[in-house]
Amino acid sequence: MNRSIDATHGPALRSWIESANAGGVDFPIQNLPFGVFRRSGGETSWGVGVAIGDQVLSLGDLARQGLLAGLDDDLVLACQAPDLAPLMRLERQARAPLRARLSRLLSASEEASTSSRERAAGALVPMAETEMGLPAPIRDYTDFYASVFHARNVGKLFRPDNPLLPNYKHVPIAYHGRSSSIVVSGSAVRRSKGQSKPPESETPSFGPCRLLDYELEVGFLVGPGNTPGSCVPIAEAETTSSVSAW
Repeated sequence: MNRSIDATHGPALRSWIESANAGGVDFPIQNLPFGVFRRSGGETSWGVGVAIGDQVLSLGDLARQGLLAGLDDDLVLACQAPDLAPLMRLERQARAPLRARLSRLLSASEEASTSSRERAAGALVPMAETEMGLPAPIRDYTDFYASVFHARNVGKLFRPDNPLLPNYKHVPIAYHGRSSSIVVSGSAVRRSKGQSKPPESETPSFGPCRLLDYELEVGFLVGPGNTPGSCVPIAEAETTSSVSAW
């Protein structure tokens, strides 16, 4: 059994937030992913929130209202941070009480008092009125081929007769990229500038790129990581820290 699955994932759980109970909803009470958000317009500061139905639950507001009282001090402080980095640095066991508290506050059962539920409702912000931020400062990133089909299709662009490199099925194939190029969805696309020489020109010129590649990416924030020169054995991978984000 996956040790990350507990009572907060129970399929029978329902929330008093009705939009979280609709069939096929992305953010039911069993999900509760974390993210960084602020109200649209940029007038408020960034904070940590949890997606639930079509709402965002502000963890900073919950802390200020005393609804996280009794949890570890470091955990409560992490909930009031402007990004997910402090929360990601905590081990899974240290974060588990937070998930349990959130599930209890959002559950349609009688576990949460009417007063607590009313205060939690005051910490909700409609998703339509928010904008998303980067979950955490990104120090580095590595881009991997997602599948053999991905690797073969890219390989065809450069090696039509031999698209799949012989080592693909034996080692992960990836490249190192510039972390400064990572932005949130909806950001303006800026073309890279560099030197190019059209066939009709005698000399190269400097300017924006004429062709632009775009891809649909799936990203994973990995932390706290391992020391240089050491590896994380596969058998121990499940015990490393992880935070789901929307």
